[in-house]
Amino acid sequence: MNLSDSQTAGEAPKRISALEAVLGHLRGAIERGEYAVGEKLPSEAELCRRLEVSRPVLREALRALQTMGLTVSRTGKGTFVVSQGPVEDPTFGDYSASDLLEVRRHVEIPVAGYAALRRTPEDLDHLAHLLERMERETDTTAWVAMDTLFHLAVARAAQNPVFRRVIEEIRDALARQSAFLNDLGGRREQSNQEHQAIVDALVDRSEHDAMEAMTHHLARVESTLTTIVRSPRRAVPPTEGEDPA
Repeated sequence: MNLSDSQTAGEAPKRISALEAVLGHLRGAIERGEYAVGEKLPSEAELCRRLEVSRPVLREALRALQTMGLTVSRTGKGTFVVSQGPVEDPTFGDYSASDLLEVRRHVEIPVAGYAALRRTPEDLDHLAHLLERMERETDTTAWVAMDTLFHLAVARAAQNPVFRRVIEEIRDALARQSAFLNDLGGRREQSNQEHQAIVDALVDRSEHDAMEAMTHHLARVESTLTTIVRSPRRAVPPTEGEDPA
């Protein structure tokens, strides 16, 4: 089956990743009722054959469907449709996206301000080292791990153990959300720039700029997430492994 079948007539084709194409195809099929609630999706081997993609790409797409609340994976039995959508509030680990973002706004924005006032030279060195590693990193899994370490390091720089414990509690959810946004929203480069703005404000000891930079970062996270879950893109997919234009 051609993954570009859903492209709108007259719409300019846009090259996207194999993962985005597979996810868009499966999500569209579920939302159109081609796979009914309670129905089991074809096996991974069958879907790979039909869609002409590798198993790792397919598995990432299946994980995204589950995050969106459209499917559930049952060990030894397969993947089953549990909702036809539309997606409103994805779940990352134990927390919904809306709950996670609400807490992040109320915790991480003031934390950035406190960090600007209380950070030590050691905090700045650690954050600068993390940013350098993130800029060089090409592996998404490793980058996501450092992304969560960055937010934890900012919380530690605020010199309040309660803030640090809050970020540690949501650390797994942050990692899942980060992976989701990077796989489907291409957030890595933007995130690196936003993280740099936060660190620059900490270097300047500017409470206001640090809070503004974190506010902007979280707003971009929310807008990208909204775009992914509410406005699926229709596009012509590239051959697997080809970078998006």
